[in-house]
Amino acid sequence: MKVLATAFLGILLVSGCTWVKPTPGGDKVRVALSPAEVAGCIQIGKATVSLLDRVGAFKRDQKRVEDELFILGRNSAAEMGGDTILPVSEIFQGERRFAVYRCRSN
Repeated sequence: MKVLATAFLGILLVSGCTWVKPTPGGDKVRVALSPAEVAGCIQIGKATVSLLDRVGAFKRDQKRVEDELFILGRNSAAEMGGDTILPVSEIFQGERRFAVYRCRSN
């Protein structure tokens, strides 16, 4: 019983940790929440990002998963030369798609 309780506590602690960190370019990418926010921008591509939304049989905190997917989307956009992302799908099994835009002139 003690082993099971320790394992459960470990899973809870791990599921609460943020593993995804912004890259130096990703931290400069803006998140748009509506198509109106990217109306004057050029779409340069799409990015599909994913992560584990479960640890064993336990679901991770949905807000934390969403936040980490935004970080991954921003990192991907920076690699593509974009400066703004717009979510184009809901989160499904730890995956989300983003449209990548260039809104600022470089």
